[in-house]
Amino acid sequence: MNTFRPIPRLFSRISIQDGPSIACRSRRPQTSLLAHPIQCLCSAPQRRFAHDPANNPDFESILDKPVKLVQAGKKHGPGLIILAIIPITAFALGTWQVQRLSWKTDLIARFEDRLIRPPLPLPPHVDSDAIKDFDYRRVYATGRLRHDQEMLVGPRLHNGNDGYLVVTPLEREEKESKILVCRGWISKEKKKQKDRKAGLPEGEVTVQGLLREPWKKNLFTPENHPERGEFYFPDVGEMAEWSGSRPVWVEETMRPGLLEAYDRESKGIPIGRPAEVNLRNNHTQYIFTWYALCACTSVMLWMVIRKPPSSTARRVKHSTQW
Repeated sequence: MNTFRPIPRLFSRISIQDGPSIACRSRRPQTSLLAHPIQCLCSAPQRRFAHDPANNPDFESILDKPVKLVQAGKKHGPGLIILAIIPITAFALGTWQVQRLSWKTDLIARFEDRLIRPPLPLPPHVDSDAIKDFDYRRVYATGRLRHDQEMLVGPRLHNGNDGYLVVTPLEREEKESKILVCRGWISKEKKKQKDRKAGLPEGEVTVQGLLREPWKKNLFTPENHPERGEFYFPDVGEMAEWSGSRPVWVEETMRPGLLEAYDRESKGIPIGRPAEVNLRNNHTQYIFTWYALCACTSVMLWMVIRKPPSSTARRVKHSTQW
């Protein structure tokens, strides 16, 4: 007996109202196609337009799109801000050093003008507040050196040799007119007075030197100990109070000469300072340093800002322009 077996339909045509008819190939029974008619209707145009993009109404050419720059790599962090602050700060410091150079040049010229004038007799009573107006002024005073109140400030170097500055009060005839005289430098071997009898004049003497403004102490200078005879810094106020003198500081001068300096050093006679201005004036070097730093950091800042894009950024930019 022959049995009739129906052949499964490989093609089916589905019509939904008056819409377009679409043939869908499927191995599933017809009921499955009827259960998902929308899926077949939506996927069929996409497959067709994928092979025929010219008929796709939603097609958009990449040539019609504007080029979009895509940033690749990390953004500049706080280091760029610091790098921008450095040239500004260096330029400000260089300009400040220019002003300092002008001020220091005028100050040295004023002091040198005072040096060429004849020495003045030091008055009995000196106003401490007026000393700054007579700084580096040549003066002379007559009196008796109080070697019993001598103070050694040091250690101090002179031509590479270790030693001390000898500070001796000068007692004058007028009462309360004793002043402090920095007589000069002696070697370490002549520290004791018994080893330098020639450097301890007796009787009335006349001292000629420069009237100087009191020294200013910094934070790194150790404290003096007058009770132990240790002076590391010429604190004029402290030394004047300890010796009962006026806070007036005079630096004894001498004619600069190598042979005379050797003779004094061997005899223990203090080597006085020359009558010249010894202020440091390195502001020109500071100006060059700060302005050079400003120029270098400015170039570095420009190179960082104008740095060419990385290889990744170039590839991204190229892909949006082909």
